[in-house]
Amino acid sequence: MIKLVASDIDGTIIYNDNKISPQNIETIKNLNKTNIIFVICTGKTYLLMKDICKKIKADYGIFGNGTQIIDFRTGKEIKRNVLGEKEIETCIEIARKNSLHIHIYTDKGIVAEESLRYMAYRNYMLYKEEIDFDVVKDIEKFIKDKKISVLKLIISGEKNLSDIEQKISQEGNLTITRICKYNGYMDKTIDREYGYLDIVPRNTTKYTSLKQLCEELNIQKEEVMAIGDNINDIAMIENAKIGVAIGGGYEDVAQKASYVTKRSAKDGGFAEAINKFIKM
Repeated sequence: MIKLVASDIDGTIIYNDNKISPQNIETIKNLNKTNIIFVICTGKTYLLMKDICKKIKADYGIFGNGTQIIDFRTGKEIKRNVLGEKEIETCIEIARKNSLHIHIYTDKGIVAEESLRYMAYRNYMLYKEEIDFDVVKDIEKFIKDKKISVLKLIISGEKNLSDIEQKISQEGNLTITRICKYNGYMDKTIDREYGYLDIVPRNTTKYTSLKQLCEELNIQKEEVMAIGDNINDIAMIENAKIGVAIGGGYEDVAQKASYVTKRSAKDGGFAEAINKFIKM
């Protein structure tokens, strides 16, 4: 019996420009009427996802690839893990040496060095009316002067960045997820291909935070259903009783899932998954 559903948002529940299909909306409403705990798990920070969270009405939210856990029922933050000063310096130094773009996520918005490009520009196009976007000459100085807590850091560029990932892994106490937005995975919001490294504190992932939450709620692995479409969803999909990959997502995710939906996020893939495995 499934007692907890953990789901990614981008490319799983929502598709281009933060739209939610009618099928997914209806299924979420029905899921909210059950006793099943509904957890949203996203790489984005809570600040970016606030409005979507209001529509979804989940019980808990895991944000920033595991850096934050929010209890929506009480409004309290029950986990918070930020990057350390030394780790930030390491990432910035390596990025600058390789002429790569840097941006960070804070509690107030996004800060980018030089310009809003790649993932930073994508988020600007999606959330420019809702959060602050600062473009600075020296992001390291900005962090120190403003005494900012950095929830996560992104390094992006034209190549796949596997060599940069290896360098940072050797020098930093960090968890890194490498995403390639090429070919069929091109970023359609900004019509651009690029690669990026999503960098958070060590041992911080969607899965580790979900595991922590499940332990606190006394939920067993055999009682969990996990749904996603991207590389950062693989661990939680592999470690759930029912692991679902949304159709049209990354092939690496589909290979690890116990079920792959025929429908995409746009066509109600989340609804297909829930209705197949859960009686409501």
